[in-house]
Amino acid sequence: MYKSEEEFLKNYNSSKFEKLSMTTDIIVFSVSDRPQDNYRKNDEKHMSVLLVKRQNYPYKDKWCLPGGFLDTKENLEECPKRILERETNIKDVYLEQLYTFGDVNRDPRMRIVSTSYMALIDKNKLLNKLNENASWFDIKIIERKDNTLIFKLENEKEKIEFKAKKKLKKCMGEQYEYEIIENEKLAFDHALVIVTGMGRLRNKINYTDIVFHMMPEYFTLGELQKVYEVILDKKLLDPAFRRIIADKVEKTDKLKKGEGHRPSALFTYKR
Repeated sequence: MYKSEEEFLKNYNSSKFEKLSMTTDIIVFSVSDRPQDNYRKNDEKHMSVLLVKRQNYPYKDKWCLPGGFLDTKENLEECPKRILERETNIKDVYLEQLYTFGDVNRDPRMRIVSTSYMALIDKNKLLNKLNENASWFDIKIIERKDNTLIFKLENEKEKIEFKAKKKLKKCMGEQYEYEIIENEKLAFDHALVIVTGMGRLRNKINYTDIVFHMMPEYFTLGELQKVYEVILDKKLLDPAFRRIIADKVEKTDKLKKGEGHRPSALFTYKR
């Protein structure tokens, strides 16, 4: 029996315990404009996710989220920022912790637990060029009546499709848990991370201010509503939308002019 904490720590032998590693995976979602041919029409919003093609085994040449191992001498919050810049050349974006993924078989190399982070940005406003092995994939989600979700990801050269089942958590309101039932092109459990992140984003957009991390300083209510609609994947009635954002924005004396429309009032985020 040890007589003090100092004596215990001096004789503590960590080799008796199995080793595991910590990683971080980062989901970067973007809602950005897809320009219209007719200047009188507002630009169409679309959603995309940032993926990286793996250069090494395991899962060589498959797509995954930006991710990597936690250094033993860095804080958990520093890790995703460092890895995101290293893997994609993106930096100085707002990240918030999403979920911890710890399935025993999630990585074929060893026992690995991953803390995932999520960002919401406008990719058209990024100043730095992406690394060569990083690419944006447009997202289309089809939800069937049997609660099957079909995710279709596409860039200029490749298409990725995977399927998930969602199930309502008991006593948890509108929160769901997910199971991947079909996936061939995404590495590790990153299909599950993307589905979980998309569900969390749709839930958080109604009660947090996460959407304003990708909005410009001044915007019209119509522009903000389109961002909400593309994330939620549904048309919002104007009165319902106004109630959602009533306490989050304030009107300015500025107007948006010169795009073939009547001048529109500009709003700003009420910090």
